[in-house]
Amino acid sequence: MEWVRTILGWAGAYLLGSIPAGMIWGWIAKRIDIRKYGSGRTGGTNVWRSVGFIPALLTAVTDALKGAAAIWFAKTLEIGLAGIAVAGVLAVVGHNYSLFLGFRGGAGTATTVGLTAALWFPFLPVLVMIGVITGLLVGHASVASITIAMLLPLIFVVRGEWLNALLLGVPVMLLTLWALRPNIQRLRNRAERFLPIFEHKPPLICLSRHPAHEK
Repeated sequence: MEWVRTILGWAGAYLLGSIPAGMIWGWIAKRIDIRKYGSGRTGGTNVWRSVGFIPALLTAVTDALKGAAAIWFAKTLEIGLAGIAVAGVLAVVGHNYSLFLGFRGGAGTATTVGLTAALWFPFLPVLVMIGVITGLLVGHASVASITIAMLLPLIFVVRGEWLNALLLGVPVMLLTLWALRPNIQRLRNRAERFLPIFEHKPPLICLSRHPAHEK
């Protein structure tokens, strides 16, 4: 029955999203609970600050694969375009509010990139490039995440995918912005944390106060 496949697809998407990649790689790399360090999130940025770049990269790749797997699973079950879009949202919900971490997690950016790439592969280089360029220009992962989140529904609209824009792009954007509330407040106060590579030298566009400017 279609409704059984739909529920199975949605449950599978949430459970796949809930896989705590940051926790796993943080433990493998340094035997630490990543939630007790830095921002307390399980995403790649906090892993980078707390454990190192390679575990952070592995975290980002794993989180992206979770999102892609959720879409592939939903497509395999043939639950329809609307059902697949909702499955994508639930993968991000699972990442941000993991069943295995007491409903805590990250902001869902890598998972978002993965699930959108599974819908249309050219999304992958586009979103990765946007994220990397934005992060390098301003030195804040949060700004890169916000940029990707806000562009996502617009990209779907440009492609004429109104269903994905409404059922996937907009909800994922709101989930990301909600998760990044503390970061947005720090940005408003010009006190957001910089990426590790900008700890000693400010980025080209400095949105927050940098220690190098205060010396």
